[in-house]
Amino acid sequence: MVDSLGEPGSGRGTIIIRKHERHDLEKMFCPETVAVIGASAQEGKVGHAVFRNLLTNGYTGVIYPVNPKARSIMGVRSYASVKEIQDNIDLAVIIIPARAVPGVLAECGQLGVRNAIVISAGFKEVGGEGIELENELKEISRKYNINLVGPNCLGIMNTDPKVRLNASFARVMPAAGQIGFVSQSGALACAVLDYAKAEGVGFSKCVSLGNKAVLNEDDFLCYLAQDSGTEVVALYVEDLSNGQEFIKIAREMTGEIRRPKPILAVKSGRSAQGAKAAASHTGSLAGSDAVYDAIFKQSGVLRVETVEDLLNYAVAFATQPLPRGKRVGIVTNAGGPGIIVTDSCVSHDLEIAQLSEATQRELRGVLPPAASVHNPVDVLGDAQHDRYEAALRIVLNDENVDGVIVILTPQYMTDIEEIATVIVRVKRETPKPILATFMGLYDTTKGEDILERGGVPHYPFPEGAVCTMAAMGEYARWLYRPRTTERVFVVDAPAAKAVIDKVRAAKRTALPEVEAVQVLAAYGFPVPVWKLARNEDEVRAACQELGFPLVLKIASPQILHKVDVGGVKLNVRSADQAVEEFKAMVERAKKVHPDAEIWGANVQKMAPPGKECILGAKLDPQFGHLIMFGLGGIYTEVFRDVSFRLAPLRELGALRMIQSVRAYRLLEGFRGEPPADIKTIADCLQRLSQLLVEIPQISELDINPLIVHEQGKGATVADARIILTESPR
Repeated sequence: MVDSLGEPGSGRGTIIIRKHERHDLEKMFCPETVAVIGASAQEGKVGHAVFRNLLTNGYTGVIYPVNPKARSIMGVRSYASVKEIQDNIDLAVIIIPARAVPGVLAECGQLGVRNAIVISAGFKEVGGEGIELENELKEISRKYNINLVGPNCLGIMNTDPKVRLNASFARVMPAAGQIGFVSQSGALACAVLDYAKAEGVGFSKCVSLGNKAVLNEDDFLCYLAQDSGTEVVALYVEDLSNGQEFIKIAREMTGEIRRPKPILAVKSGRSAQGAKAAASHTGSLAGSDAVYDAIFKQSGVLRVETVEDLLNYAVAFATQPLPRGKRVGIVTNAGGPGIIVTDSCVSHDLEIAQLSEATQRELRGVLPPAASVHNPVDVLGDAQHDRYEAALRIVLNDENVDGVIVILTPQYMTDIEEIATVIVRVKRETPKPILATFMGLYDTTKGEDILERGGVPHYPFPEGAVCTMAAMGEYARWLYRPRTTERVFVVDAPAAKAVIDKVRAAKRTALPEVEAVQVLAAYGFPVPVWKLARNEDEVRAACQELGFPLVLKIASPQILHKVDVGGVKLNVRSADQAVEEFKAMVERAKKVHPDAEIWGANVQKMAPPGKECILGAKLDPQFGHLIMFGLGGIYTEVFRDVSFRLAPLRELGALRMIQSVRAYRLLEGFRGEPPADIKTIADCLQRLSQLLVEIPQISELDINPLIVHEQGKGATVADARIILTESPR
């Protein structure tokens, strides 16, 4: 699918993903023998459905039903126990009561069975005894080296004609195709398979993960990355078992292996209600669903909104070359739909291609005078297949066009089937993607069938085609992005760790600003000159040393939100004013927090003016340290205009973080304002990444604000605080 476009990165040619592979799943998907333990002769039972699916869908291996109460199942001899089978079993499918599963799984392990699917429910999902039973399955699987799918799952499928494995209780067996489908929900998988069957969408492999006791999405991504029958992977996930491992595998699969493959994901749980709020800005915002968006972007995974989009995009990725850019050509037989596509392209960050003069001259030579030779190219309502073919070929040959959307409205003169045949023929001869919109349902059905068989994705309305083209373009930009590495700065890590050790010794987890800035200074952040003044005399001395204007901030390990207690005074212009503000500040702090230990005041030189930004970090139990960037003030508080990435952060990742916030234009320079020092922001983000990697016991960190000055003039850390984990990591 993508090999014709060249080498996207230095990793291609080496299957890097092998180093993450933990399970050999070849015999699971291509077993020569399958034992169905709990097979049933009674219709309506899950054990009957699984056995029937294996038997009637053309499975090319040998099936052994196991049921001590039945002589045969659907005419096939039944065995009382798996131990009675005089054959090596490659795959065991278990559908028996939960309490009996551990014993049967152990029996399989003793017989050398290395792959098992536990369809039975009644495990972790029900709590109590179910959790204990699932833990037993894990131990047995480890002991006997069993690849276990489930429990509480739908099963798996392999549509390869050489195998034809349907080890599930789904109602339908999908057509063969190039889409690998992995779902955490068995019920959703059934619905997707049914919808796909009706739409003619084929799959290579289908997996229902269930409770993920042993095998999880990482294992199946590793397998599908090397599966020659899979071109694209569609995921439905509710959570990720190992965030760090997922990102490593997904990043390599989508961009670094010899034949990269797109990953499309529907991630449920978008609402923030289930997330625990944290004390810091970063912690609160990191609990939102935006974190998953950022992590998917960082690993090259395309997140989609709906299951319908999941299949639409997957079909296009499996059948079409990737666009080289964002410039879209439009060929239509109706003006209105052409306008709809144009508007939709603009809203999805695509460009309407500017056709060259030569292209327009060619179009004038083959189209009627009333036709539009500008983009969108309107071939008029009476156009038949010859006019469509001529226009389509000419537009595709234009170097300014990266992909084409063809629109057809079923008018009386329209030879729909012939036009579909033309589109398929042209598709086979071009290196550019073609997506079709045959608007309607009744009259267009036969034409859509032709497009489907010919590998041209089609959509009932233009917006679907535009969204799909935008997704293909987004993946192409990821695939062919410049590769960067993690910068390693020369820092004073021992000095930073000494501060952390001192806080730990005091049995504290919070570092107020006077300690936080010491850690940041050790890592090369642009920290202003400051002095801790413990009394009035030290305030005067600090004023004399630093000069004016100054900032005074209360210093206390118990007071992290200084503004809340009136603990910040800006623009102090004299020593007398500084002393008076110091006394009043300490008095206010003691009144609000009578038990707080007051160290004094942090006296700093006022930073030059600039754009206020916020940098932060939050330790996520699934993904590790998440780094946050956003503009300060209302952009953070009201609009939640922030971006996230996972540490460690690469150079390009730091720049993308900055560019992805909606307020980025303000940093570039807006309405005559000078641009901000974006290079310094990127530098700070990368230093923060290194700090988090080297001092992993940091739980939360806020630099708020980082005042960013004009381009070339750096930035100033105006305030900061750090919270450590409860125990050293």
